Amino acid sequence: MKDNNRPILITGCSSGIGEHCAHALHERGYRVFATARRAEDVSRLEDQGLEALTLDLDDSASIQAAVQEVLSRTDGRLYGLFNNAGYGQPGAVEDLSRDVLRQQFETNVFGTLELTNAVIPAMRRQDEGRIIQNSSVLGLVALRWRGAYNASKYALEGFYDTLRLELQGSGIHCSLIEPGPIRSNFRANALARFRTNIDSEHSAHQAAYAAVLERLSKPGPAAPFTLGPEAVLEKLVHALEHRRPRPRYYVTVPTWLFGYLRRVLSTRMLDRVLARIE
Repeated sequence: MKDNNRPILITGCSSGIGEHCAHALHERGYRVFATARRAEDVSRLEDQGLEALTLDLDDSASIQAAVQEVLSRTDGRLYGLFNNAGYGQPGAVEDLSRDVLRQQFETNVFGTLELTNAVIPAMRRQDEGRIIQNSSVLGLVALRWRGAYNASKYALEGFYDTLRLELQGSGIHCSLIEPGPIRSNFRANALARFRTNIDSEHSAHQAAYAAVLERLSKPGPAAPFTLGPEAVLEKLVHALEHRRPRPRYYVTVPTWLFGYLRRVLSTRMLDRVLARIE
């Protein structure tokens, strides 16, 4: 066990990657501040022995209050931020309303960046910090029926690539983790968003949506090479503890594969490969 007692703030800890990493880093000696949107999840995390706070990325007041509470408990110190919270909105691009797109970006991009910017001053004061963004293979390549999520992850990758350049010499390191399929509640949450926000019965893609619903509803892993959240934890630990953390960490075979194909194939050839994936 590594005993470093460094404070780290993690978003999206109600389940999946966030919950697993919060407990694992706590056991590793970090002082973990695990956050979630719902009060019942915060209470459960507290019952499990974590310091837990409410943090809703759609609410600026919630973001600022959470950061101030963490800093008040740590005498103004914060070593790490793991931006993990977010969701995927399925649906063809032409079926996405402006309001639905706005909500996807409010959570995945605008709230995430507001939180990131809120912790940077504390990290600058201490001349060190690690900011890790949980992105996706879909920040590298696009797949059908995932346009809103694709766009949000592409946007985050652009912001973090820029932030990494702007923070050079500050002692603050920025890294992107890019998982493929990971066991979590991601598909169940995406299914609920699809049913709420997409008018599939009146869509030109109505027939194709049957496969989308089947994939999102399938119990167990819906894709080959699905890994557990411990695969993300391994990269997170490296990004937090290595003297020279990597700008990007690939997780799962699909990320490595598509990262390679994006470099060696023409756009048309890559499109042919990606178009075969539901």
